[in-house]
Amino acid sequence: MKEEQAICYTCANENCFIKKHLHLEQMKQYVEKKHSFVCKKSQQFIIEGAPLQGLYFICKGKVKTVKTGINGREQIVRLTKNGDTIGFRGFGTSKRYLIGAYALEDTILCNFSNETMMEILQNVPEFTYALMLFYADELNKSENNIRKIAHMNVRERVVDLLLYIHRKFGQVNGLIEIDLSRKEIADFAGTTEEQVIRVLSSLKKEALIKTVGKRIGLLTVPKLQSEIMEHKYF
Repeated sequence: MKEEQAICYTCANENCFIKKHLHLEQMKQYVEKKHSFVCKKSQQFIIEGAPLQGLYFICKGKVKTVKTGINGREQIVRLTKNGDTIGFRGFGTSKRYLIGAYALEDTILCNFSNETMMEILQNVPEFTYALMLFYADELNKSENNIRKIAHMNVRERVVDLLLYIHRKFGQVNGLIEIDLSRKEIADFAGTTEEQVIRVLSSLKKEALIKTVGKRIGLLTVPKLQSEIMEHKYF
């Protein structure tokens, strides 16, 4: 992975945990200790079960985090973009990464070591409190996802995923701004590639979506939302 200079003070990611707390005098010394680099598309930078090497913050790009399931199959558990945090589930507990992470495109990552993160948590209470709220929110999301997978059929899970990536990454020129293979969609929706292809074909015939290569565009969001309304989509 190639070294990259990413300067926190000129970063445009206002949602980044580090950027949010740069106004605090204590943060200046820790920002100087970070390590930034470029991770090429499809390259893995976190191996599930490997010793913890701090937290990663996405400066620019997109990342998928995965967890190994039954028969060694990887399940996508999270998709992330500019400003998001990677590797937080193992931090401070198991000392090992509980997920693996791959770049979905050429991505600039900022890494803060275990030692630096522990110093921040012990000395910057505003940051620690914000991270605690973040953990609580992520736990709530995980519990909701478990419930949805248990109660949704295959079509509903695919629709739910399409609405999620539409909210997360937005749509430009009628297409969602992320390239996901049909297998990756299946890995996230907890189904098979064949079933995803059938559902997407059905949604296209019903004029609910369109596709251009890997890209998918939502043509009528309200109708898709109504399909999973009973699962308390909102």
